[in-house]
Amino acid sequence: MVTRIPRMPLPTGRAEEGITVLQENTQELIDELEEDSTDLGDAQTIALTLAQSHCLLDPRAAIYPTWDAWVTAMQVSSAVFAAATATGEHVQCRIAHKDRTLRATGPQWYVTPGAWTTAFYLAVICREKGRITALCQVPLTLLRENGSQFDEYQYAWIDTLQTYWLGGPDLVDKLVRAVDGTDPEVASDPETAGKLQYPPMEMFHRFIRKDHAGFTQALTTALQWHKQYWGEESRIYQASGLVALAPLAMACIAHDAGIPIEVESDYLPATLLGRNWLGEFPT
Repeated sequence: MVTRIPRMPLPTGRAEEGITVLQENTQELIDELEEDSTDLGDAQTIALTLAQSHCLLDPRAAIYPTWDAWVTAMQVSSAVFAAATATGEHVQCRIAHKDRTLRATGPQWYVTPGAWTTAFYLAVICREKGRITALCQVPLTLLRENGSQFDEYQYAWIDTLQTYWLGGPDLVDKLVRAVDGTDPEVASDPETAGKLQYPPMEMFHRFIRKDHAGFTQALTTALQWHKQYWGEESRIYQASGLVALAPLAMACIAHDAGIPIEVESDYLPATLLGRNWLGEFPT
């Protein structure tokens, strides 16, 4: 039996106009990256906002412009780390249908654990194995050089994902450390840790145990928490709430491994999950 989790109803009256403006701003910022590659942080944010915003009117991600926006967000997010880890003065990155020469940036304020997980999730959703591998070779030490402090569970979760993808040791121990760090008694922001950060960890836990029923329940719970978190009055109109990014990525991993996804939701765009657009154009 398939579980259906509806998305919060949102007004769409001026959505097309807003998306058009967002598209223009995103393209303008991307076109300036070769001149100033340290704008990658802002470019990642706006490109992801555009991709998520498309799903307001196209919740299944069924039309080409939506896929195009998701690929661009993935490309910009990967470029953040390609530039940060580049050993020469420049690095070639394909972004928005064009090969671009970006300057190496080294550590920056925007090279954070959150930027890395976003890049990882997007690469998983777009099934970009080469980019996933490159992201999993980013040293954790780089993510500590941005001038800010983040909860240790964020680093432990990244360590878990990198270990899984590269086939490294101590996967379960690393996952346990990540999960323990989301405890309300430990996390600096218990609500975000509990409702957004922990659920994909539980999905991953069920996935590596090959617990199909447990995975379905964990996915259902993740979407319910996502809906509750982004349904708060102060957050309801933010584009970040339109798609459950981390649960979608975990569902993509499970889907590709043959686990049936028995949950349907606009928070989980069906065409992205089913990789229907794969190979549509060079990425």
